[in-house]
Amino acid sequence: MGLDSLFSTQGIMVMLLGAYAVAMWMFLTSAPKVHTVMVSDVELARDFYEGMLNLPVADVPLHYYYNYEQSLGTAGISPMYLSGNMGSTTARGNGNDGLWYQLKKNTQLHVISGASLGEKERQRHVCFDRDCLDQILLRVQASSLKHKIRREKPLNFLVKDFSGHVVELAEVSN
Repeated sequence: MGLDSLFSTQGIMVMLLGAYAVAMWMFLTSAPKVHTVMVSDVELARDFYEGMLNLPVADVPLHYYYNYEQSLGTAGISPMYLSGNMGSTTARGNGNDGLWYQLKKNTQLHVISGASLGEKERQRHVCFDRDCLDQILLRVQASSLKHKIRREKPLNFLVKDFSGHVVELAEVSN
């Protein structure tokens, strides 16, 4: 009687649901952690992250191909950090928005447009995650780039790029 119930329609459905649950768990646990940084100029950001910080370009994570949407949590953000074109980004390669870089083994950086210029026409890079900015600051320090930490909490620091542009990296705290 045990095998008959296992191979019944109901038994097969339970096995398929179990297999689906295992597959989804494996898919989601293997997905890289993605940090998002909004920048005021995507092309200057490309020069900064690829040229100065020497971050390797990463493939777009698989879960982004399937319309996975991350909430940026912009409700509590000061409007001075955002520009009017927050939704528009430059496409790279296969039509996915923004730039993608590998920060660590299972951690990626997603760079999108949307930040306003800072004071004195600084190129502003805005992030909602302290861990992301800490990792970028470590890369800046390891590269011996000239930088100045303006504030620890929320983290805010300046870096001068090869072209003389001042890049401001700012943590937005809610």
